[in-house]
Amino acid sequence: MPLYKDEGLVLRTVKLGEADRIITILTRDHGKIRAVAKGARRPKSRFGARLEPFMRASLLIATGRSLDVVSQASTLGAYADGIVHDYDAYLNASVIVETADRLFTALEEPSPVQYRLAIGAISALSRHLHDPRDISESYVLRALALAGWRPRLDACVVCGEPRKPVAFSIPAGGVMCATDRTPEARRIGERGVTRLRALLNGDWTVLDAASGHNPDGGTDAATPVDHGDLVEKWAEYYLERPIRSARLLDS
Repeated sequence: MPLYKDEGLVLRTVKLGEADRIITILTRDHGKIRAVAKGARRPKSRFGARLEPFMRASLLIATGRSLDVVSQASTLGAYADGIVHDYDAYLNASVIVETADRLFTALEEPSPVQYRLAIGAISALSRHLHDPRDISESYVLRALALAGWRPRLDACVVCGEPRKPVAFSIPAGGVMCATDRTPEARRIGERGVTRLRALLNGDWTVLDAASGHNPDGGTDAATPVDHGDLVEKWAEYYLERPIRSARLLDS
């Protein structure tokens, strides 16, 4: 079988037979692939924890008829260690990998930029650099924007004028002014729009100040921002499938 090398982020795993696993991997150069890791569930497997969700690995893969086969794997980023023992980090990491899984079903082609964005988000969660929900929501908005679904936040999507935004319409694709607001649009204030802009641009100075996240550890008192579940609904609408992990964040 022909071999190829790549690096990838493990999105999810499924048991196969008594000792094998099917691994869904977001790779840098081959997009999303599904491959069999033979013997991965055995105690003395040569893969060990290298092919668990949230792990980044260098891979040697054999091309198969229906599924590829992982021949070698070495760890590039042990992100799972900093995620699985923190409930909030785990939930938000689950949102990221599920979104990447859904998104690459729609893209159907490799995207090194999307790959780097996913790696950056998972790495930030593992190192607890920012509020976990800020990281996952920023990833979701930026990943969808790269795929062509970028919300308009600088002017009303109906009249095109930079008037004061009073609502956000997911089907229309962005903010609306008071004059052109449509019935389905959701109310949003200036702080909500500011937050969406910061999430979309990865402006961590603004986001950390709003969430009270302290880069040296812990959080400070902060006033909540009225963002609701807009990011979740935005992803659900444009991917045409719900992000199930996101619903756990609201439970």
